[in-house]
Amino acid sequence: MATLRAVYGDIVCLNVEAVVNAANPTLLGGGGVDGAIHDAAGLQLFEACQRLGGCSIGDAKITSGYKLRATYVIHAVGPIWRGGKANEPQLLASCYRRSLELAAEHNVRSIAFPSISTGAFGYPIVSAARIAIAEARRFVRAPSSVSHIKFCCFSSEDFEVYQRLLRETPKR
Repeated sequence: MATLRAVYGDIVCLNVEAVVNAANPTLLGGGGVDGAIHDAAGLQLFEACQRLGGCSIGDAKITSGYKLRATYVIHAVGPIWRGGKANEPQLLASCYRRSLELAAEHNVRSIAFPSISTGAFGYPIVSAARIAIAEARRFVRAPSSVSHIKFCCFSSEDFEVYQRLLRETPKR
């Protein structure tokens, strides 16, 4: 049975096989989690992302982790929050789903997600966390290599939200 848990800290320091980057469509770095992952992984990550040619909102692409502890970086492009009227929930769910699919395709056992789209992209944390957890729970119902999913929270407030939502009984 797969485990889902919230952790508080810096995603680049986690001991997992894949970290998910909350990327922008260029995949060429930015602020927040994106900048931290690019800084920690080194110039090779930037060069690899240049070769990928960007990524659509709601999709994800995978690279090596280079200087990170993680073997892989999965670059997921979440939506900018526009009040929920621009397909944001579906796009956010899609980037979590695509990240998990890529992890399984690469036989990843452990993966860590940041809270995608909740920083500079302005997605409300509770709504975003509900989507993240629902997609992870849905994914682990089917057999795959993925057995450990961590939701890495950079703030104590986000950590508390994820902990509370993970304790809730999943809706079928």
